[in-house]
Amino acid sequence: MDKLLIRGGHSLHGDVYIAGAKNAALPMMCASLLTSEKITLRNLPDLQDVRTMLKLLIEMGVEVHFPDPENRTVVELQAQHIAKAEATYEMVKTMRASILVLGPLLARFGNARVSLPGGCAIGARPVDQHIKGMQKMGAQMQIQHGYIQANSPKESNRLRGAHILTDMITVTGTENLMMAAVLAEGITYLENAAREPEVTDLALLLNQMGAKISGIDTDHLVIEGVAQLHGADYRIIADRIETGTFLCAVAATGGEIHIHDCKPETLDAVLTKLTEAGLKMEVGKDFIKAVMKDRPKPVSFRTSEYPAFPTDMQAQFMALNTIALGNSRVTETIFENRFMHVQEMNRLGAQIGIEGNTALIDGVEYLSGATVMATDLRASASLVIAGLVANGETLIDRIYHLDRGYDRMERKLSALGADITRVK
Repeated sequence: MDKLLIRGGHSLHGDVYIAGAKNAALPMMCASLLTSEKITLRNLPDLQDVRTMLKLLIEMGVEVHFPDPENRTVVELQAQHIAKAEATYEMVKTMRASILVLGPLLARFGNARVSLPGGCAIGARPVDQHIKGMQKMGAQMQIQHGYIQANSPKESNRLRGAHILTDMITVTGTENLMMAAVLAEGITYLENAAREPEVTDLALLLNQMGAKISGIDTDHLVIEGVAQLHGADYRIIADRIETGTFLCAVAATGGEIHIHDCKPETLDAVLTKLTEAGLKMEVGKDFIKAVMKDRPKPVSFRTSEYPAFPTDMQAQFMALNTIALGNSRVTETIFENRFMHVQEMNRLGAQIGIEGNTALIDGVEYLSGATVMATDLRASASLVIAGLVANGETLIDRIYHLDRGYDRMERKLSALGADITRVK
């Protein structure tokens, strides 16, 4: 099992290029199931989760082709002949996003058999909203032996438009229901929809494929069903969380970096807090130049749904707060178990206490290297940032979590001057 060895104390300088967003790429790959024509996705990130999704789609019968085998940022997907409309437990247990095949399979083929996702380290992420929404569209849903068995109405073999108000804001739920609705008969009104940029990006791809979705960027989507979709060629949005992670890294270590191929407009809440921490930034249409010369100032925040502060940036900011000049409070409202990195950061010398869903951080002058263990994707990124500023050596175990969501993070950090090595 790979580990990361970091020798801290080096400031970051240079250029870094942001990959496509994992959380946009995964549902877009599933959207290929909605048509028999070819879908070309550009700016595809080279991540473990992407490889897992490709494996699942290939298992179903989707033809996957990389025009340039040396450049895996462009992929062609064609679901002309689907052998089985099923996602097995062996595939779904490794990646919860696999549930996103449910809506497209049901919409196009009239049936689907998809394993219920396994447990999630950061907390409960129930799929009941997906099921309730599809039932409103006329689907017959049964859960048997750990699988969701879904069938469209027998009389038409097509889902029907419906008025759906989800009980909670759910990103994957919004994406699944949106993909189910694009081929339904009639109009679907999806209220309390997630507004994340990745949801918007999926909607734009679907419209390029011939869907009729309005209300994009709002919490009220109107989806007029069409008889069929066609192929498309689409560039995936830049990963806002990777962008924010590198900004937190330079804010912690000091230095000057130039981030290319990013989308700053998706990071308003994050950029506001980084400015509060003392990071100086020049922001353009697709770049951010960031300079940090002093010890960071503490920033307090509360996570919430987009456009508020993202839960996926909570751990990285906590790493920044551990060495800030003062005290801060971080309140997590999305996932109940998303403070598991706290214990590991305290092993590095951080002073963090927990009161319910709030972390109280007393900034210290420096951290000390130690062996720590990553517990989830964003926790692993926060430990990398902490290791970059810690005195001595930090060894991070279980970095397969990191590989799920960051495209060659250690290589990018090394190019910026960090002393970081992958240990086999």
